[in-house]
Amino acid sequence: MCGIVGIFIKNKKLENNLGIYLSKMIDIMSSRGPDSAGFAIYNSTNNKKLCKFSLCLGKNINLSNFVKDIKNNFKDIKTKKISDHLIVTTSSKIESFINFINNKYKDISIVGYGNSIEIFKQVGNPKDVVKKFGLINFKGSHGIGHTRMATESAITTNGSHPYSTGQDECLVHNGSLSNHNNLRRILIKSGKIFDSENDTEVAAGYISSKLIKNFSLKDTLKQSLKDLDGFYTFIAGTKNGFAILRDEIACKPAVIAETKDYVAIASEFQAIAHLPNVNKAKIFEPQPGVVYAWEN
Repeated sequence: MCGIVGIFIKNKKLENNLGIYLSKMIDIMSSRGPDSAGFAIYNSTNNKKLCKFSLCLGKNINLSNFVKDIKNNFKDIKTKKISDHLIVTTSSKIESFINFINNKYKDISIVGYGNSIEIFKQVGNPKDVVKKFGLINFKGSHGIGHTRMATESAITTNGSHPYSTGQDECLVHNGSLSNHNNLRRILIKSGKIFDSENDTEVAAGYISSKLIKNFSLKDTLKQSLKDLDGFYTFIAGTKNGFAILRDEIACKPAVIAETKDYVAIASEFQAIAHLPNVNKAKIFEPQPGVVYAWEN
């Protein structure tokens, strides 16, 4: 039983409030997942030629030495430290930076990358995680969050959501997949690399493997109904927006509230009850096996 939340801002005047809205949504979902939490924020104001890498720093990393090292090896490096995460912006090639980190810094995890996305996640009570990263101060066009009750894998940062296995792509998940081991083997043969034993990371890898082939997010999630076995409610994000899908049995709950200003999704209505003008929203449960998507 995990908690998933997401909010897509339609009214650009409200983008400054994204973190305020999302932080309370995650706080309220703490009861569904007390083990860890995380969130992805999309902000499209970044220079299109630059890529942002969200890094989780290990305890043994000397930050000053690490920053000097990447500045000596890559172009246009800028860094922003938030708790034990570091956002690194560079104009260098994505593959070069990823290979550099993976080969030289085993105590650093790349939890996300892209032009628009920033990801933060950590073990602990979700209310504490939200405060730790200062989510209330974040701005952006849309955000996705998760509170985890660990079941099939360990309580670690790598076992926490959101999972990002492609550029500006992420996934949060409530449920479990029964065929993730077989799918993992197939994706590894095609070149995918996984950092955890979590079934959600496999689902994220499946989604990014389709998106890189120019499938739309909506078509990718439709296809997942045929390829992913189990019980699940997904919220998947890209730089353009997000989508939600419940499997055809739909035993994992979700509710959507849509107004002229925003679209909010949560496992339970109480997580969105505080949002402005929610009493005037169109409120409904997503139908089983139907993809709902909102994009810029």
